[in-house]
Amino acid sequence: MAASLWLTLLVACIVISFTPGAGAINTMGNALNHGFRRAIWGILGQQAALIVHIAIVALGVGVLVASSPVLFNVIRYAGAAYLAYLGLRLLVQRPSPQAEGAEAWSAGDEVTDASVGAVSPGAVSPGAVSTGVVAPHADARRAEPTGAAPVAAPVETRWSMFRRGLWVNLLNPKAIVFFLAFLPQFIRPADPLLPQYATVTATAVAVDIAVMWGFFALAAQGLRRFTRTPRGQRIIDRVFGSLFLAVAVLLALVH
Repeated sequence: MAASLWLTLLVACIVISFTPGAGAINTMGNALNHGFRRAIWGILGQQAALIVHIAIVALGVGVLVASSPVLFNVIRYAGAAYLAYLGLRLLVQRPSPQAEGAEAWSAGDEVTDASVGAVSPGAVSPGAVSTGVVAPHADARRAEPTGAAPVAAPVETRWSMFRRGLWVNLLNPKAIVFFLAFLPQFIRPADPLLPQYATVTATAVAVDIAVMWGFFALAAQGLRRFTRTPRGQRIIDRVFGSLFLAVAVLLALVH
C-alpha cells in the first residue's frame, strides 16, 4: 500500500473511532465499573468483532448481507435487542454491596469521630489510660485511614467483558455495510489482496484500541469516584443504561 493511501486510511480510521457509538459506551462503562486497565478486555472483544466484519466483507459475504433485507434485519434486530438488554440491565441494577459498605463505613467513621470528640479530658481517669482501657481504642482509630473503606476487586471476569464487547460490535449489520463501502477505497484489485487487507485490519484495530483505551476509557476515570457511593452508582448506571437504549432504538429504527 502506498504511503499516501495509508495516511488517508489512518486519518479515516481515527475519525471513525472517535465517532461515539455502542463500543465507546461499552468501553466507558467498563472503565467506570472495573477500572482503566481491565477495560482493555472489552476493547479487545470489540476488535475481534471488527476483524470478523472485515473478513466478512473480504470474503464477499458482506454483499449477501447487504443485498438480503431479511438477513440484514435479523442481524439488525438481534443487535438492537442485545443493546436494549444491556441498557435495561443497567437501569434495574442495584448498587453493589461494596458501594453501600463504603457509605456505611464513612457514616460510621463520622459518628465515631464525633463520639470520641465528645469525651472530655476529665472523664477518663489516668488509671484507665495506664491499664489500657482507652488507649487501645485510640491506637486503633489512628491505625484506620479516616473515611476509607475496603473496596472489593471487580467480580466480572475478563472473558465476560471480552464476550460482551464482541457481541456489542458483532451484532451490527450496518458495520458490515459500512466496511462494504469503506474498504474498496483502500484496496487495489490488481495488487495482492492479502497484504492489503492485513494492512487495513492492523491499522483499523491499532487506531481503535488507541482511541478506545487512550481516550474513552481514560475520560471515564474522572467519573469513577461516583461509582464508590450507591447514589453515584445509580446515576452512572441510569446514564449508560439510557445511552445503550438510545443506540438500540437508533439501530432498530434508522435505515
